[in-house]
Amino acid sequence: MTNPGNDYDRGSSPLRPNPVNNPSGPPPGPQIRFSPRLGWIIGGVLVVGLVISQSVRVIPAGFVGVVFSALSGVKPNPLEAGLHFVLPFVDGVTLYDARLQEVTLARETTQSDEGSIRARSKEGLDITADVTVQFRIDRNKAAILHKELGRNYINTVLRPQVRSKVRDSIGQFGAADLISNQRTQLEASITSELNKAFTRNNLILDAILLRELKIPESVAQAIEQKQTAEQQVAVETNRLRQAEISAQRDVVKAEGEAKAAIATAKGQAEALSLRGRALKENPQLIQLTVAERLAPGIQTVMLPSDGNFLLDLKSFGTQALPKVAQNPNTQTPAAPAPAQPNN
Repeated sequence: MTNPGNDYDRGSSPLRPNPVNNPSGPPPGPQIRFSPRLGWIIGGVLVVGLVISQSVRVIPAGFVGVVFSALSGVKPNPLEAGLHFVLPFVDGVTLYDARLQEVTLARETTQSDEGSIRARSKEGLDITADVTVQFRIDRNKAAILHKELGRNYINTVLRPQVRSKVRDSIGQFGAADLISNQRTQLEASITSELNKAFTRNNLILDAILLRELKIPESVAQAIEQKQTAEQQVAVETNRLRQAEISAQRDVVKAEGEAKAAIATAKGQAEALSLRGRALKENPQLIQLTVAERLAPGIQTVMLPSDGNFLLDLKSFGTQALPKVAQNPNTQTPAAPAPAQPNN
């Protein structure tokens, strides 16, 4: 027989859980107990880490940081690149890219607000312009830009200003001029107007690039035909000028030749006049001239006597000389010697 008292004697009691008969009791083995002190230490480390992460800001290269304080608002001096300390949970930093940026308005872009700029020329013709704008923010005025425009300044200010100024500038030129020789003037006009708008909004315009100016095909063909006709007229005008220059050159040459002939005739006349005067003043020159005109085969000599004789040297001494007229200004040549018979 079982003695019920034996259970009590073995330490079994209805008030004490029996690990065998009462499975809901604590599991056997050692138990881990957490200290409240350790919890405070872990919590303090987390708080300190959070405070440090909120008070340290690193500004990347090429960016500026605009500080907004919950106590005083936007601070006027932006943070440059590097490590900076701010008030945790009070100051917030907003980054702005201060490097060179560009916005393209062209037909190949996918967004509808960035499509080509449609404008009208001075004559009212439709012109499509593809434009690229290169710009940067004024880093010294980044706080004002943040306060007045915010980070979405490209969509709120830049694109509308570019479209407006490009349309206004295109309207000042004719279509033919824009596609021929006044493209540079158009770029200068757009640059001047955009500079004013960008300066008011604390932006710096670096360059405006006209990628393409397109006009209707029919207008382009008409302009091309007109330019071709003008070029042909210019060629014909140039040829006419060349012909006129050539004719003027011939006239000048003929006038020069005529003047030269007149000068030559005058010279010859003056020479003859001087020679006649010399012969008149010196009658002996007449005898010299007659002697020079005689045939070289006739050997004669002119005697310098008052009778002005011309003697034949071969017949000298054998034949009598004819009498010469007493006129001192005349001269009679001697008769030629008779031919000698051959032996």
